Amino acid sequence: MRLRPLTASVPKALCPVGNVALLDRALARLTHHGLSGPALVAVNACYLADRVAGHVGGRAFVSVEPGPPALGTAGAVANLRDWIAGRGVLVGNADAYLSPAGPTTTDLAPLLHDWDGSTVRILGVPAEDGHAEFDGMRFAGFSLLPWSMVEVLPEGRSELVRQVWRPAEAAGRLELVAYGGVYLDTGTPAHYLDANLHAAGGGSLVAPDAVVTGELDRAVIGAGAHVYGAVSRGVVWPGGFVGAGERLVDGIRAGRDLTVDASYASHDLGPH
Repeated sequence: MRLRPLTASVPKALCPVGNVALLDRALARLTHHGLSGPALVAVNACYLADRVAGHVGGRAFVSVEPGPPALGTAGAVANLRDWIAGRGVLVGNADAYLSPAGPTTTDLAPLLHDWDGSTVRILGVPAEDGHAEFDGMRFAGFSLLPWSMVEVLPEGRSELVRQVWRPAEAAGRLELVAYGGVYLDTGTPAHYLDANLHAAGGGSLVAPDAVVTGELDRAVIGAGAHVYGAVSRGVVWPGGFVGAGERLVDGIRAGRDLTVDASYASHDLGPH
């Protein structure tokens, strides 16, 4: 897992971005499109599945993988075949941070509009530095899958890119839909930090019950955190602590002692 050691005890889907769990952001996005409740929304859980299931509660159907190892996205969809029961599927990655352009709350509308259930659609953003995955674009966290391709997915570990996307591309059944907002894959510390700072809107975001006496410069401070030192381009998780005289820069603090360096110079991150 690329966010370790942050995810040693917290599943990635529950990591906070802008003081909101990534999973809650995903569920809220679906709700804005009329998709809510266990009949319409399923959450796949594997690592620390009990934590994920407890967090979801009755808001969605929870499918717990039999792993480890993880099934991969295509394997997880195949594991949900009985629940899907002939329907087309909107598949989203919980670690995708999306921020729409403008005030809209229905930013997946272009992906969903007039879909006839026969093609595969992929939400994408322009690729940078030659890292295109599909015709100058890279995947932006959400895709639509027709039942005809879901029903033949093999059981066990497999990925959508090999089982669905590339075959659909070869058959002329792949549609790319451009996302007009900001997309970040939060799977690395640097990109996770970027997503938090974007959610803070260019300033600092402080939970109402956090205690802050130190200097903040583009920081996100979680619920119940205590910050007596300085934080610059940093994230302090709920309950985190930054002592007087400390300076957290380009980093993520969890608890009192765990600090993860989120500077680009310290990680082989690939495309942003």
